[in-house]
Amino acid sequence: MLPRERVIQVINHGRPDRMPIYGWLRENLEDEICGAFGSVEAFEDKYEFDLAHIFGGPRCYDERATERLRESGGGEVLPGRLLELPMGDVNEPEPYEEIRGQIAHHKGQRGRFVYMQTPGIFECLNDVFGIENHLRYLMEHEDDLHRVYRRQAEWSLAFANNCIDLGVDMIHVSDDWGMQRGLMFSPAAWRKLIYPYHRVICEGVRRRGVFLSLHSDGNISSVLDGIVDLGYDVVHPYQESAGMDLQLFKDRYRDSFAVMGGLDIQTTLGFGKLDFLQSEIRRVMEMFADGGLLFCTTHYVQDHCTMEELTFAFDTVCELAREVCVRS
Repeated sequence: MLPRERVIQVINHGRPDRMPIYGWLRENLEDEICGAFGSVEAFEDKYEFDLAHIFGGPRCYDERATERLRESGGGEVLPGRLLELPMGDVNEPEPYEEIRGQIAHHKGQRGRFVYMQTPGIFECLNDVFGIENHLRYLMEHEDDLHRVYRRQAEWSLAFANNCIDLGVDMIHVSDDWGMQRGLMFSPAAWRKLIYPYHRVICEGVRRRGVFLSLHSDGNISSVLDGIVDLGYDVVHPYQESAGMDLQLFKDRYRDSFAVMGGLDIQTTLGFGKLDFLQSEIRRVMEMFADGGLLFCTTHYVQDHCTMEELTFAFDTVCELAREVCVRS
């Protein structure tokens, strides 16, 4: 199988020839990887990455304009005031040039499956509101937030459509909702305020016939049924270290979506415990030998991870990725 075919096989609930591999590496370790391998791209090639996570595009709000709004509001941006501020031009051509280049490299030249980072509804507005204010606004400014979220959903869908036109395989909606043991807000608030505007994005993307993935850190178990209703094909990271149960996924949700994750950044990679790291990689890979998992880090690899440990981890991953599928 080609890399892209392998990923699609897993998302479609089939069994691949080997487990697809990826990792979120560049954010904190680009210099170290470049020093050891010449480039992050060389690392991705050596370890035969099957996916590529693409970033970029226009900004939702102009930073200088939001800062002026914050100053005029005594250090706070209320949802009603934000509605006075126009959103960025989602069709501005220049920010898409880098996206074109990444698609050409990963999909055109390497045959990888490419997915596009896309603003969700809650997380992206934390930069504007501040997360503590935002959580308070859920209770105090519900009507204005509905209008803010509707506008955000329409912008995010327009951005997604532009990226689909460029050839991405999956829209990856990033929208952190979780803490270590549950949501940052009640499931009822999620259903009332977050769910309807994810539906706007999800229905629009599904009409285009490409895949949908959701990123949320933390424990989002209480809204998994709602995520299934929205039609997400992939959930990242399904974080075991936050109490998410991979066996529950296999028992209840395996036929609804695939998981992207398995290499836990919070507890497993970057702590110098190589035997434990190797055993955890094996445990997770053997659990999903027959499919259901796109093996990936649960978040960005942190800068306390040494290159020795990073290469040990991906040497292990590459060795086991085909072995466990062949043996099962």
